[in-house]
This record gives sequence, C-alpha cells and structure tokens, in this order.
Amino acid sequence: MAGQLFGAYSSGMSKNRLSSVANAARVLTSFSSTNPTWGVAELAKHLDISTSTVHRLLSTLRDEGLLDQDAETGRYRLGLTVFDMAAAMPTQRSLHEAVLVSMTELRSRTGETVQVGVLDGREVVYVERLDSPNTLRVFTELGRRASAHRTSSGKAILAFLPRSQRDRILKGWVLEPLTPHTITDLTALREELLVTRRRGYAENRQESELGVVSVAAPIMGAGGHAVASLSLAGPSERMDAQRTPYAEAVMALARTVSKQMGWRGK
Repeated sequence: MAGQLFGAYSSGMSKNRLSSVANAARVLTSFSSTNPTWGVAELAKHLDISTSTVHRLLSTLRDEGLLDQDAETGRYRLGLTVFDMAAAMPTQRSLHEAVLVSMTELRSRTGETVQVGVLDGREVVYVERLDSPNTLRVFTELGRRASAHRTSSGKAILAFLPRSQRDRILKGWVLEPLTPHTITDLTALREELLVTRRRGYAENRQESELGVVSVAAPIMGAGGHAVASLSLAGPSERMDAQRTPYAEAVMALARTVSKQMGWRGK
C-alpha cells in the first residue's frame, strides 16, 4: 500500500528533489506484505543509510502517525494515517465502489474465489477479494503481491496496457518460475499477451501454484487502457470443467465495472 502511495518518488529524479523527503519515502515504501515490520538497524542496512538517520526518520514518521512502534520489540509498522490516505485516493475509492456488486455476482454464479488486482511495476497487488464458500478454496492474502507474469490478473492488465508502457515493463525482465508451468521465456510471454488481447481474458494454468487455475479480464479506465483486473480462481478440477462459461462471466462483469470506471468501449 505504501508503494502505491509513495511510488512517485522512485519514478524519476527532479532538480527540486529534497533528500530528506526522498529518504522518508524510501522508508515508507520499504514496508510491504512481505516486510510488514522493521527494526532500526536492519532498515538502515536495507536502505544503506546511517542508523542515526534512519532512527530520526522513523521517530518523525511515528510522531506524525505514519508509523506505529511496538512498545515491546521496538519494531516499526505502518500507522493508521497511511491507511486513511489510501482510502482518500480517488481512483482506488472509485474502483472499490465499482467492483463490489460485480464481485458478489461473480462469486454467487461460480462459487469460486473472486479477486481484483492492480499493477505495481512488475507485480500484481490484490486489493479486493471475496472468498469461495467451498471447502476446497484458494486462500489469497489481501494486499499480497505476485509477479505479474505468472498470474492471470497480471497478464490481463499487461495485455491491455499501451504498447510503449508494456514494452518498458517487459524489457530485460527475468521471468522467475514458481512451478513447472510458469512461463520463463519473454517471447512466449509476449505471444500469450497477444492471445489474451485477442480473446479478452488471461489464464493462469497452475503457473503460480500447482492445482490452482484462474481466469482474469481487464478492468478498463476512461483512458481506454487497463487499470485493474477481475479474476476468478479455484482448484483446477473445477475450473477446467467450467473454463469457457467462467471466462465469459468474468469478461462480462469486467466490462460492467469498466463502464462504471468511465470506459466507453464495447
């Protein structure tokens, strides 16, 4: 979440750049679902900044409510002010409002886990989720990040980005595998993105977890490009049996959400 709020600081250098603000932004963007807490010394090492500077930054951010400090361990985590700021983001708020009805309808139709993802660099961040009521279900932590190349959510967004933006993301990307089914060749990924664009939805066929299959369609914004994706995930035996009707349902509801986001396509 902090990466979405403060990622603008890492997108380029400015002659008006303040090093103290930049360092504060680097501190905040170090917090993630995989690193939810930091101690002073380890964060200083991670950022390659002196321990005394990191201590002052953390203390200041804590005093401003952007960080909390555990009284027993002394470790820091994101404070409630960060979450209040995230809730105030117009795009995220409108996306949240737009997807709720369609997510509920999709889960009701299919009985599978429904998720909404957004792209952050080469990763997908899952910002909304409705769990399957079935005994065999897919468990995904809200806010979890995953490499976009091995998820249907990521591929659905990548396929519907402006070509120049997609090419920048793909250039030099080393595609790390998680399973024997993960795409690890850039040419193969490009080809799959073309297929995704033609048919309107992306697939993840056990590429991020064995036994789990998902389909996803892009959520388009007013500018005519993907701003998020709507996905449906479940055990391969159920998903494979219903792949076509599930994909059609995901695409139809993603179009509904897209129109609520200002998209004027068909």
